[in-house]
Amino acid sequence: MTARPCLPWPDKRLRTPAEPVEEITDGIRAIWDDMIDTMEAMPGVGLAAPQIGVMLRLAVVDASEERGKAVRMANPEILHASVQPRAHEEASPNLPGVSAKIERPRAVTVRFLNERGEVEERDFVGLWATSVQHQIDHLAGRMYFDRLSKVKRDMLLRKARKLAG
Repeated sequence: MTARPCLPWPDKRLRTPAEPVEEITDGIRAIWDDMIDTMEAMPGVGLAAPQIGVMLRLAVVDASEERGKAVRMANPEILHASVQPRAHEEASPNLPGVSAKIERPRAVTVRFLNERGEVEERDFVGLWATSVQHQIDHLAGRMYFDRLSKVKRDMLLRKARKLAG
């Protein structure tokens, strides 16, 4: 298990939709383990495989207080989203030093392949739901700032470029 480096924005892989996972193998489980190590090292509440250059539909999420409760997901898809929104300050290790308040559904029901290779449906609420949606965006080649207005997005990217020097 190893923390892997995150791709720096604007690496084109961050804009490329990830490939579906056909089956859960020991190789997939090893990628998930590295992703959890990477997420903990940030520290963060989630990570999608494309963020570390692995172009597969894999994500991990751990929004627990005590940590160590990471949910491993392959091919996650949102089946249902609440109408009630929740705003949260989101950021990404791919674009360090900046963040933005993003509004997303407060709760989602997600279907995914779990670490045993079984189809699982699970409800996520609050920060868990925000993180799952953020990771699913990454798997589709989207960044959180794509949800901002053009003006706010341009300001955020300008600030990030300035910070990167």
